[in-house]
Amino acid sequence: MKIKFISFVSVVLASIMVFTPVISHACSSFVLRSQDGNYVYGRTIEFGVALPTKLALYPRNHQYKGAGPDGVIGSGLNWTGKNAVVGIQAMGMEIIADGLNEKGLTGGMLYLPVSSLYQSPTGADAKNSIASYQVLNWVLSNFDNVADVKAGLQKIFVNNSNLAQWKGVVKMHYTFHDKTGKSIVVEYVDAKLNIYDNPIGALTNEPPFNWQLMNIENYLNLSPIEVGSKKIAGATFAPRSAGSGLHGLPGDFMSQSRLLRAVQFSQGADKYAADMPKVDLAWHLANLFDLPPGSVIGGDKPNAKGKYDWDYSQVTIVSDSKNLAYYTRPFRGKDINQFNLKDHDLNGKEVKQWEIGATTTYKAVK
Repeated sequence: MKIKFISFVSVVLASIMVFTPVISHACSSFVLRSQDGNYVYGRTIEFGVALPTKLALYPRNHQYKGAGPDGVIGSGLNWTGKNAVVGIQAMGMEIIADGLNEKGLTGGMLYLPVSSLYQSPTGADAKNSIASYQVLNWVLSNFDNVADVKAGLQKIFVNNSNLAQWKGVVKMHYTFHDKTGKSIVVEYVDAKLNIYDNPIGALTNEPPFNWQLMNIENYLNLSPIEVGSKKIAGATFAPRSAGSGLHGLPGDFMSQSRLLRAVQFSQGADKYAADMPKVDLAWHLANLFDLPPGSVIGGDKPNAKGKYDWDYSQVTIVSDSKNLAYYTRPFRGKDINQFNLKDHDLNGKEVKQWEIGATTTYKAVK
């Protein structure tokens, strides 16, 4: 069985290299849990081309229109949202790519381009379906906690309809965290709904989450604690550099490697930096997943404009469930936007939008 499993994994990884678009969308997410039971969620959103995004507030009782299998907005499940939601609105449409609702439930979608296959409902079931890119809209506007999400997703279908602006099916998996610190990952693979409890709180991209959990077992030797000296044939040897405990931790930008780093860094931070404010700590961890321009190139040839496409971290997000605060930092600037749900009218009549911004404020030393 082990030989067959390794062979299967090799095929999956080869498929990722062959069929994944040159725009790799290398998103990373993690959770920091504080001693009082609160959690802070952080993530990055990467794309190889500029993704139209804004910060948006969806009020209570907003009317959402689901896309059916035909891709027509309104032909699927339409619903009235219970909760107000703040988050990243993508593609200039009512698509919540990442967000926080008024009950402290946070969610994000991350690219899963090879493994995702959604459902194909027909007849009455088609009217009870939404598009893959509407899962966050549905969950965050309707539910208060992870347990309700698990039950609610069993009652609807998520279809394979195309999004014209995406030029195909939006293939994602989804991470959710409630204010008690419980986390789940939601995936649609082989047209089946899979919901995994997520004890590590982290998520990246391919392969699917159950494979990622098994891969962690290959790195159980790693620790933030420094390695001590060792005697070999009577001679004493000691590490000459800091970081010896994490020696062997992959440092590349592949999703498997990023997830391992997210686990190591978040778990170490929770245990050994427990007194540090979690929002501040989350920004330090998020910086470790920032793709430097020019580090991930989308192909060996320039595009039609004679330039190379490179992935970069377009938006970095930190979400504080206890204080209902949602922070964003854009690629084009380093100023952090703070959005407090408690400071806004959650019963508004329309969706409000704000530019994420592109400014960096330097404080002159005099």
